[in-house]
Amino acid sequence: MEKAQAYISANKERFLEELFNLLRIPSISADPAYKDDVKRTAEAVAENLRQSGADDVEVIPTAGHPIVFGQKIIDPSLPTILVYGHYDVQPPDPLELWESGPFDPVVKKTKAHPQGAIYARGSCDDKGQMFMHVKAFEAMAATDSLACNVKFMIEGEEEVGSDHLGAFCREHKDKLTADVILISDTSIIANDTPSITTGLRGLSYVEVEVTGPNRDLHSGVYGGAVANPVNVLCEMIASMMDENYHITVPGFYDDVEELSEADREELNKAPFNLGHYQKDLGIRTVRGEVGYTTLERTSIRPTLDVNGIWGGYIGEGAKTVLPSKAFAKISMRLVPHQQPDKITELFTKYFRRIAPPSVKVEVRPHHGGEPVVTPTDTPEYQAAHKAMQKTFGKDPIPKREGGSIPIVALFEEVLGVKSVLMGFGLDSDAIHSPNEHYGLFNFYKGIETIPYYHHYYAEMKKS
Repeated sequence: MEKAQAYISANKERFLEELFNLLRIPSISADPAYKDDVKRTAEAVAENLRQSGADDVEVIPTAGHPIVFGQKIIDPSLPTILVYGHYDVQPPDPLELWESGPFDPVVKKTKAHPQGAIYARGSCDDKGQMFMHVKAFEAMAATDSLACNVKFMIEGEEEVGSDHLGAFCREHKDKLTADVILISDTSIIANDTPSITTGLRGLSYVEVEVTGPNRDLHSGVYGGAVANPVNVLCEMIASMMDENYHITVPGFYDDVEELSEADREELNKAPFNLGHYQKDLGIRTVRGEVGYTTLERTSIRPTLDVNGIWGGYIGEGAKTVLPSKAFAKISMRLVPHQQPDKITELFTKYFRRIAPPSVKVEVRPHHGGEPVVTPTDTPEYQAAHKAMQKTFGKDPIPKREGGSIPIVALFEEVLGVKSVLMGFGLDSDAIHSPNEHYGLFNFYKGIETIPYYHHYYAEMKKS
């Protein structure tokens, strides 16, 4: 391990510049206008894998964006680690809120990141975290320190639901054979409090449309006599949560896993300062389901949130219009035992039922994913624990996260392999928001930790 760590120390500046080159490509998977840029990013990832020492590197087409595959099989008798990550990114909007260009990466020192942080879309989610594995692999390959076989599967559709990953995994099941899937697309509690993610919420994501009159109307001539779809949509959405912030969709909580008091107590032992939390977000107080703490609300409880809402005139100045249509995008985060297809169906039935006769409604499902809880008593998890203990100097805390990585359940179903979620980001890194950033401490700490994971995992699988 000493040689690999020395190699990492000697090449830090180059690693950072190579990451910058990836971050400069606007690989926005949600927008067809960036299709060529997404493909260009896949090719750049593939070239990085080749330069780092991977064999059999391919950019494999799918019905959507391509998937990058590469591997290094040093001994078939050794365990195989399959690294999963994604090179696509969220749209950068609203652009005016960025302090620097979303695709012009820069390092800025802040109070939270005295060593500096990389500001760019994708710096943390997930180009920066994915690239840690590529550079850690390079360090191990260059110093003859590989302890396991390594495979890479880096996709370009995670931010739009990984729609074609299931078919890819089924078609290439033999190619993807592994003992564990290692993923860095999650966070730690703090730079002085390492943690390993042991649970993720699932997801049901829909778009709704409410239609009133057959055209936009003059609000003075027709206002008060014809239903305004924007007003109606707001009323419908507001009715989906009661005064205790409990979701009113019938059957929504039927399958929700209820943790024991002991488990809840253990979960709430994680370091958390409510005052710091509120200050960081610029809010005076928190709000959520009555009877649960903030840590519980963001990890073990389901949610329903409007991610976007629009209709009518939103340009400069005034236009007195009664709109014909209103739209909203709604996400529901799910907890263990809730099924995304079932929740989508329950939501759709309820949304149609509560619509007044003055409008027509339509619900369009987008994508979803299963909630996941991973075991902590396996060699796969224990290797992560030991690796982080080595580089952080303290035991990592197991924690559940509120986000969703739908492919974790998919991998277990199709490939029959458990995943380890060993991320290095921070919740304050503004992923999916303007000014996304990733600490240099976190980037380099990830590169330093990953070789130890390989080393300890190989040792544990031997015994």
